[in-house]
Amino acid sequence: MMGGNNVYSPPDQSLSPNSNLCITIEEVSQSSEQLVVDGDDDLPIVGDNPADDLHDCDGLLDEFPAQSNGSEKCSLASPPPATGMEFDSYDDAYSYYNSYARDLGFAIRVKSSWTKRNSKEKRGAVLCCNCEGFKTLKEPNSTRRKETRTGCQAMIRLRLIELDRWKVDEVKLDHNHSFDPERAHNSKSHKKACGGGDGGAAKRKHEPPLDVQVRTIKLYRTNAIDSSGETSDDHLHSSKRLDLRGGGGFRVLQDFFFQSQLTNPNFFHSVDLGDDGGLRNVFWIESRARAAYSHFSDVVVFDTTCLSNAYELPLVAFVGINHHGDPILLGCGLVADQTPETYVWLFRAWLTCVSGCPPLTFVTEHCKSIQTAVSEVFPRAHHRLSLSHVLQCIVGVQDSESFRMALNSVVYGFLKVEEFEVAWEEMIIRFGLTNDETIRGLFQDREQWAPVYLKDTFLAGALTFRLGNAAAPFIFSSYVHQHTSLREFLEGYESFLDKKYTNEALCDLESSKSIPELKTTHPYESQMAKVLTKEIFTRFQEEVVATSSCSGVTQVHSSNGSASSSYVVKEREGEKVRDFEVVYETNAVAGVRCFCVCGGFSFNGYQCRHVLLLLSHKGLEEIPSQHILQRWRKDVKRLYIADFGSGCVDVMNPVQWYEHLHRRAMQVVEQGMRSKEHCRVAWEAFKECVNRVTEKSS
Repeated sequence: MMGGNNVYSPPDQSLSPNSNLCITIEEVSQSSEQLVVDGDDDLPIVGDNPADDLHDCDGLLDEFPAQSNGSEKCSLASPPPATGMEFDSYDDAYSYYNSYARDLGFAIRVKSSWTKRNSKEKRGAVLCCNCEGFKTLKEPNSTRRKETRTGCQAMIRLRLIELDRWKVDEVKLDHNHSFDPERAHNSKSHKKACGGGDGGAAKRKHEPPLDVQVRTIKLYRTNAIDSSGETSDDHLHSSKRLDLRGGGGFRVLQDFFFQSQLTNPNFFHSVDLGDDGGLRNVFWIESRARAAYSHFSDVVVFDTTCLSNAYELPLVAFVGINHHGDPILLGCGLVADQTPETYVWLFRAWLTCVSGCPPLTFVTEHCKSIQTAVSEVFPRAHHRLSLSHVLQCIVGVQDSESFRMALNSVVYGFLKVEEFEVAWEEMIIRFGLTNDETIRGLFQDREQWAPVYLKDTFLAGALTFRLGNAAAPFIFSSYVHQHTSLREFLEGYESFLDKKYTNEALCDLESSKSIPELKTTHPYESQMAKVLTKEIFTRFQEEVVATSSCSGVTQVHSSNGSASSSYVVKEREGEKVRDFEVVYETNAVAGVRCFCVCGGFSFNGYQCRHVLLLLSHKGLEEIPSQHILQRWRKDVKRLYIADFGSGCVDVMNPVQWYEHLHRRAMQVVEQGMRSKEHCRVAWEAFKECVNRVTEKSS
């Protein structure tokens, strides 16, 4: 991003209101050079219409650069937008961004704007790429034009800072689509800039009319200042390349992509090129992962183990948690550095591949660059920090047995925020860590990792690892080590995935066929043995057994006229007895709902011992269905077949024929894998289909 202020001086206001224009802008130095802008002084402010689609029109058009994508470097008449740019009017700002867009080959529209309260005076606006967002699906038989929306994030945000001066305070330059200069020429935004689109004028696009007027805008640009304090004109164009030396280089990666696409029709990969054309970042995802995400999008862990442990392979992974509580791969990447820009690109690439649906909870390590990128790409997701990583960082400051015991006690020993914060303060004073920057920074972000703050966030067991126990599993453990090369990784990649998928299939089979051994006579245990997958039932079984240490259910509060009551359940932990408050609600629509102060249901996805005891105390013989999550059930059929789109097939598009038929066929394959009998039926059905299709073609 550009540093300093970029100030545009007032334009010449003597232009004819009917002037035609084609904007060209040239970057100048800080002192006195001028920018010449052929402009329409009467350019209207575009209305705040998010459906400002591409339209066919004619107008005065210049030659445009060849088709490219947002990461390529083009020779532009207009300098790229940067934070700090200032304009004398909203019209000037719109004209500038429209000119930049036209030169690059895309169209713009007004995404949103806002006015002063009780006034029509515009105070700010967001101008975005015309491919921003996604179209809402219309009725199947309604008239539909070709879809142009891709969820592109490119935009500038403007705000009024003085009576008549507008400033750019946010910029996103990257596009997620190729540019189409011809379509951009015919867009509504460029039609307006070209004077309304007179049909005769379009035919004379290389001969501007005589009434074109010129106005002058001065651009004062300061040099960018890098993090070291040095100034550099090349700051924006410097980019670190992905280091693939010793691993076969890009050729090995390219061969891997080609082979994957041949054998995996919905395989997707994306590469990020720097301004110099060098490879910066890479992302890929398999079709099975894209489909699995539809089942397990509630919690996703961003695994950066290779980066934080300085592995030679700069590998990162998006990891979900399946119905057996095991990690599943939801996408991979190789990154050149750990800057916010890199993570923004990576997160956007991944988000595009999972139908633009962000995870409900996104778990990462404690890293400012990642936090910045998450807030930009996943603003509505619950961003949480890996507790195992946080605890390792804290212990790295002072690693002693007494400190570890104190830390475990503080992190896991308190049920209320006030108690936790007081105990934390006492701990850091006791161990002389009051002025430690690492400790201070982690405490500032405590609401993202400390269990006492996370009781309303579903985590599927992702943050329950205690200090001293096994850390959160690295999905590539025993496969990737510190000196694994790219070639070694890619050569074993398919085998790694096959083992993961085979293990999941075996777990499915074992869960559906085996009958777990019961440890108590509690009706909840026998109920859930029929419902949960084997591993999750084993975890739940521990809660059932632990109800024997709980007692003394006492009602402490009941709201008059309300179906909500509070109870205290006592639990003995060694010589200590602790009180756990449980809220019990009844509702004609939702039924029975329970919430425990321990947050067990949010952390794990099944009810804790305290709630189980209260339900039993209330005389319920079964756990209410609303407390049994679909994601843990063993009777749910999960087809790992990506299904993107509404299922409508363009009868004139052979590519859609293939995709539609492939999805249907793979559904039969998935069902056929359930048992020997299912396989036989699927095989017979395939043979019959082949015979019928062959008869039609003969």
